[in-house]
Amino acid sequence: MKDTGKSTTDPRVIGELWEVICERAAHPDENSYTSRLLRDKKGIDKVLEKVGEEATEFIIAIKNGVPERTTEEAADLFFHILVALRAANVDFKEVIHELERRRK
Repeated sequence: MKDTGKSTTDPRVIGELWEVICERAAHPDENSYTSRLLRDKKGIDKVLEKVGEEATEFIIAIKNGVPERTTEEAADLFFHILVALRAANVDFKEVIHELERRRK
């Protein structure tokens, strides 16, 4: 992907995604991938398996030098990390606070 210098991205999308994940956890929908992950019979292990799988795919995409795949796998990894945080009852705000603390 070529950087055009214009930013059309909105970091709020991560917060909105977190809200959807929390909504799926509170009100499961059998048609929702997120709900199925959070309700899997393996429990949190299922989500953690997905985090490991996506992390591996992310690493391979970078090693292979394929920017499009790297972007896709990074998005998958971010998503599954958020689901894992919810499955572990860790609030995403705490992660943001920790990042802010480290930035100082």
